[in-house]
Amino acid sequence: MEKFVLKEMVLLLFIAAIASKGLGIGLSHSKQTSGDATSRYCLSWRMAVEANNIKGWRTIPTQCLRPVESYMLGGQYNWDVSLIIDQIFDYLDNVILSRDGYDAWILDVDDTCLSNLLYYRTRRFGCDPYNPMEFRSWAMKGECPAIPAVLELFNRLLATGFKVMLVTGRDQETLAQVTIDNLQNEGFFGYDRLIMRSAEYRGLSAVIYKSVMREELVEQGYRLWGNVGDQWSDLQGNFTGDRTFKLPNPMYYVP
Repeated sequence: MEKFVLKEMVLLLFIAAIASKGLGIGLSHSKQTSGDATSRYCLSWRMAVEANNIKGWRTIPTQCLRPVESYMLGGQYNWDVSLIIDQIFDYLDNVILSRDGYDAWILDVDDTCLSNLLYYRTRRFGCDPYNPMEFRSWAMKGECPAIPAVLELFNRLLATGFKVMLVTGRDQETLAQVTIDNLQNEGFFGYDRLIMRSAEYRGLSAVIYKSVMREELVEQGYRLWGNVGDQWSDLQGNFTGDRTFKLPNPMYYVP
């Protein structure tokens, strides 16, 4: 009888110890989950944005301000861009050009060649809605810095023999000269064309407008080997090119 009671007490103590340990783990995990919930959600949100599973969003979730800020300024954004550029270099190693002057490559401008990060810091990294007048005022300053990895790609494309076409949704009437100067000041010179949105294409979505611009290039005989942009609308539609490469941008969405 005493042995039975002793065994029962030992068993109860063992169960109590396990329960106590489990409860401790549970509380710790609960605190950890609470603390990590926002970070995890924002990582998932950013992944969904880059995979084009979230569309038509106007601002980033307010709880993602700090995670997006950390991503853009903490080094991971630069790492991601560099990795994509490395993939483009691998692709270029296997491209054989015809050398007839019609091998072309398309680059977007905003947040592909030139960074608007300084502007979007003032817009809380996309928490504030897009304001076209404010952005135009920013662009008119001509102070957008180059994205270094893309500038490296640009120079590699020229050295390889591509005709580089810069296709942007920027307004031709108001931003043409300042954009040319900004690009040149940041090291982008030697491209074949800078194609900007003229008055007849105002109001069209980026997908339609850029599809038309690419179609015109193809009709002129150009072979579009590659297309790089930070928006899915840079890479969708018709005549997108043999390969498309999406650069990260969790700060805004262009339809």
